[in-house]
Amino acid sequence: MLAKILSSAVVGVDGLLVEVEVDIVDGLPVFSTVGLPEIAVRESKDRVKAAIKNSGYKFPNRRITVNLAPADLKKTGTGYDMPIGLGILAAAEIFSSELLARYAAVGELSLDGGVRPTRGILPMVMVARDRGLKGILVPQANASEAAMVDGIDVIGVETLHQSVEFLAGINDLPPAKIDIDRIFKDEMVYDVNFSEVRGQEHVKRALEIAAAGDHNVLMKGPPGSGKTMLARRLPTILPNLSFEEALETTKIYSVMGLLPEDRGLVSIRSFRSPHHTISDAGLVGGGQIPRPGEVSLAHNGILFLDELPEFKKNVLEVMRQPMEDGVVTISRAATSMTFPAKFMLVAAMNPCPCGFLGDLKHECTCTPVQVQRYESRVSGPLLDRIDLHLDVPAVPFKKISDRTDAESSAEIRKRVVEAVLIQRERFKRRRKYKNNGRMRPKDLKKYCILDHSSELLLEDAVNNLGLSARAYHRILKIARTIADLAASESIKSEHVAEAVQYRRSARRE
Repeated sequence: MLAKILSSAVVGVDGLLVEVEVDIVDGLPVFSTVGLPEIAVRESKDRVKAAIKNSGYKFPNRRITVNLAPADLKKTGTGYDMPIGLGILAAAEIFSSELLARYAAVGELSLDGGVRPTRGILPMVMVARDRGLKGILVPQANASEAAMVDGIDVIGVETLHQSVEFLAGINDLPPAKIDIDRIFKDEMVYDVNFSEVRGQEHVKRALEIAAAGDHNVLMKGPPGSGKTMLARRLPTILPNLSFEEALETTKIYSVMGLLPEDRGLVSIRSFRSPHHTISDAGLVGGGQIPRPGEVSLAHNGILFLDELPEFKKNVLEVMRQPMEDGVVTISRAATSMTFPAKFMLVAAMNPCPCGFLGDLKHECTCTPVQVQRYESRVSGPLLDRIDLHLDVPAVPFKKISDRTDAESSAEIRKRVVEAVLIQRERFKRRRKYKNNGRMRPKDLKKYCILDHSSELLLEDAVNNLGLSARAYHRILKIARTIADLAASESIKSEHVAEAVQYRRSARRE
């Protein structure tokens, strides 16, 4: 007899429905799986056989053929165990159900018949909803994650036996429910605050501008000046994730298996800080079957690269595409996949190998050649894609010992949110971006109009600093954000002057 049940696969970070066909006929007892299964899928026959027997059912001692369609898509992972097991039981007429055509199933089976969690549940549930299915059976451990998707019944099951009873109509299981508002409220708590940072008011002002306009930042200063401390507090002043943005980020973490068991949703902006020994595949993604990298895990959040010149040059150069496009494309001989990678880059570096060039209290021991070689590890084109270049000097003792609390993250964030709302209204008809940092050159002519004095000021800056056309556009975007923070409809000369200051320390190409 033939039985069919729907399951799902993950291609990149998106789901794809897979039809599991099980055919049982008389003949020698053989269990074969076709449809481009990889090793973990081929091994499922042993897990499924033991799970069926230990769940109290008789395993059919006949010829069993399992087909995973579409057959030209390579099947990976252990999530096909439960649909294969249910298909075998239905084909063997151990139970019958009309729900098999209206429900999908995903989950790994243990030998005792239990259902274990699997990766990528969220995109699987989303594709099942989009295809009009009534519901989906998922491991109980993944139920809170899957319940984030509206418009489909998510049934969390703990055993194969429980799944059979539900589909056969013997036991009615309620769909999983989740309070999304409570999750956002509980997660929006940070252990750090800008009020803990002493001094560096000009840097905090620049980070406020970066947060308001989604601008990339490079901080340069001696060791101990607070670069990392400032970077780790930047998420506390960013606007909240929308539910759509949270789902986009959660899909990536779900596929990578990095979603904590007690959290079904990534409700705060991610902060990724990879070590400088990371490979290019680890940073942007890769592998025989391409998987997301750190730039995708930082989607809708912050990618912090500490000690920027210590990263391999080829690793840094592969970031150019995601910094410009907000996506990263990984091409292999058999396939090509595109992953989301819209992040804010925050980088930090020392001014020289010893770290004390320009420090008034420490003598620099580096030669000019060493300093030049150190700076050249980061290419000009990459630096040109960073909007704000900040000098972070050492904090004097008077500032460090000051017990007066500085401005809190909540106060700064209030101004940031007001500026973000102005930009969202401005770009409400744009689908690809909603902030100044992502503006296209054609939009600069419309939204970044300068008066005569501002234009002369910017012309002098470009000529004297030797800035490129890209840097010129970056200054216009920064000036637009500064004007938004000041609730000014037009860009004034003081806004341009402040924006130029954040490019003065940028190395000339």
